[in-house]
Amino acid sequence: MTTRPQPKNPLHGITLEAIVSELVDVLGWDELGRRLPIRCFTNDPSVASSLKFLRRTLWARQKVESLYLQVQPPGPV
Repeated sequence: MTTRPQPKNPLHGITLEAIVSELVDVLGWDELGRRLPIRCFTNDPSVASSLKFLRRTLWARQKVESLYLQVQPPGPV
């Protein structure tokens, strides 16, 4: 299986673990839970439990990816 370049996909090559870790570093668990009131962020949060939930729940993963894109500074032009 070969992977094709995805120049229009800003998340290409970024793992879900990296996304969650970056959001926690930038926002912290409290703010992340406030912006995305998902139980894995509000009740005893951890990266491992969040990843387990997000990998099974498409709507939640899409919200996390969307927030990540909003929080990230724009890339090089």
